[in-house]
Amino acid sequence: MTSLNLNPSMTLLFISMLSLSFLSHTTTHAADPVHLTEVCANTTFSPNSIYQSNLNSLLSSLSSNATQNLEFYNTTSGQNTPNPVYGLFLCRGDVTPQLCQECVAAAVKEVTKKCSREKVAVIWYDECMLRYSNRSFFSTVDEKPRFALLNTQNITEQDKFNKLLAKSMNETAAQASDAPIGAKKYGTMEVSISAFQTLYNLVQCTADLSRNDCSTCLQAAIKLLPWCCSGKQGGRVIFPSCSVRYELYPFYRMENATLAPTPVHPSSHTGKKKISTATIIIIVVPIVALVLVILSFCFLTMRARKKSNATKGENLKKSDHVLNYQAASELTTVDSLQFDFGTIEAATNKFSDDNKIGEGGFGKVYKYICYQGTLPSGQVIAVKRLGKSSGQGVEQFKNEVELQAKLQHKNLAGVLGFCLEGEEKILIYEFVPNRSLDNFIYDSKKQGQLDWAARYKIIGGIARGIKYLHEDSQLRIIHRDLKASSILLDADMNPKISDFGIARILEVDQTHKNASRIVGTYGYMSPEYAMQGEFSEKSDVYSFGVLVLEIITGKKNSNFASKAAEDLLSYAWIHWRDERPLELLDPTLEGFYLIDEAIKCIHVGLLCVQKDPADRPTMASIVLTLSSHSVSLPTPLQPAFFLRNTDQNLPQMYMESDQSTSMPMSWSINDESVTEPHAR
Repeated sequence: MTSLNLNPSMTLLFISMLSLSFLSHTTTHAADPVHLTEVCANTTFSPNSIYQSNLNSLLSSLSSNATQNLEFYNTTSGQNTPNPVYGLFLCRGDVTPQLCQECVAAAVKEVTKKCSREKVAVIWYDECMLRYSNRSFFSTVDEKPRFALLNTQNITEQDKFNKLLAKSMNETAAQASDAPIGAKKYGTMEVSISAFQTLYNLVQCTADLSRNDCSTCLQAAIKLLPWCCSGKQGGRVIFPSCSVRYELYPFYRMENATLAPTPVHPSSHTGKKKISTATIIIIVVPIVALVLVILSFCFLTMRARKKSNATKGENLKKSDHVLNYQAASELTTVDSLQFDFGTIEAATNKFSDDNKIGEGGFGKVYKYICYQGTLPSGQVIAVKRLGKSSGQGVEQFKNEVELQAKLQHKNLAGVLGFCLEGEEKILIYEFVPNRSLDNFIYDSKKQGQLDWAARYKIIGGIARGIKYLHEDSQLRIIHRDLKASSILLDADMNPKISDFGIARILEVDQTHKNASRIVGTYGYMSPEYAMQGEFSEKSDVYSFGVLVLEIITGKKNSNFASKAAEDLLSYAWIHWRDERPLELLDPTLEGFYLIDEAIKCIHVGLLCVQKDPADRPTMASIVLTLSSHSVSLPTPLQPAFFLRNTDQNLPQMYMESDQSTSMPMSWSINDESVTEPHAR
């Protein structure tokens, strides 16, 4: 039996669920079907057309056959007409015939309203799925469109849990896919995590798939679980042809589970007697008492630790460069990250051009070159070698190393070390095989590799990373050069924000600062920063908004060309104003996207590029919006004026390209160094 240590709050939550689980078996509760989402493909039919007549007939047939106690049904309407419609419904394997019927009826009603003119649609509920198309999709595996949902609660021992989840999911999938064509391809499994916690798995395919096709579909969905839900207490990946889900509570009807549970839980006993109140009390009260003891112990431990840290902090000299003990202890680890030059030179094959993976600079001036390297241990690394004339001094370099060493977040590029010998200044990062985002969204050959799910994940990951810099990190950090080339993509297309060389640290009580030198990238800089040198968190929000619009359109803001508008921001605004926002989307998406998510991204992008920083949302509210289905947003105003090459009031350097730029201000502002960091 695998044992995982969960924190007290998780344990208490589980006990509450356990108590409710006991009570739930004594009563029967009928609930309405739970709507998840729908996708309406961007191909339309005319009202009162043959296709609409055939579609109406199809939906009527699906609804009618759901009343025949069928869990799966597929059919074709208008087979002998020029515009046939193919459709099916699938109910989750454990739902009652009555709930299946209600779910299909609700799906027919909702899809008729949400996808009233689209030829292709799929709608998902917790209890069923319904889809139709103008092409035959029967007995074929369709993995798109797809989406994922996750439980926000974390697992503490992730490695053990992930191994247990992968093993049990694969076993469940193998048994479910083994059913013959036409039979129910559905499976559940319960696996013990600890004495008080159980993992519940569910998988299902449409009944028209072969054994091999069902297995292929389920394996593809299982492989996406780490992408969406790594370290979470629950998650699911849903395709049109199959779905997988896991939770730490029983989310399906146990009495209809098709696979033998391991171990057996009370819900699978054959006895019909209700559990008495006294029995429930006997079981639950000792467990609750134990949890209260654990919580008390944790509280006392945390208070003692805080008192100890406070005492150590008071003993630090005022001349130290940091203001609290925790920050000081973190900085002592920086020296241990130093590599000697010989090791890096050998890892990159003496900085061979064959190992070169990128470079950056101000216009055409060389500032740094990135190489791929391999350490003697076999670890693959990315090496950023600064130019000798880069303008970055030793103190600036150390600032970048210290800054990145302190920052730990899944959506930030992790620094592994540095080298500082003579004139050599080198940073060593974790290697990300897919390089940077600009290699995909601006490349017509690679744009198709980013489907809607990948783009939405990238947008959400960038938002979470910037929110961490602004609000959740120990320091309050403004990136100042957020752009597509500073977003790295790992093997699973998870975004990692890089390039903190020009990041600025704000004091806790400051809302904005003035920069004596403007550093940033043409097309991404906010107007108040470009024109007045003022920067704040809202400067990053502006850059994020530009980046969002670039990701979903596949177009670059800095060299945008269209007869309808002079820049991408205005182009997006015109489409929003004219109520045709979906026309903005990259054509390579081919209609396979979630309409609500697409419109939400355009809405958020336009709010981020408002002229007045006060009208722009915070990154915290953006993260909430992207992860919620019910957040209301204000109406965006026309975006800030985008500075063109024709503006002669700006230095020529600013106009040169989309490379990072650093320039003296053309007006008088007091020079100001980076403020000493204040601990949060």
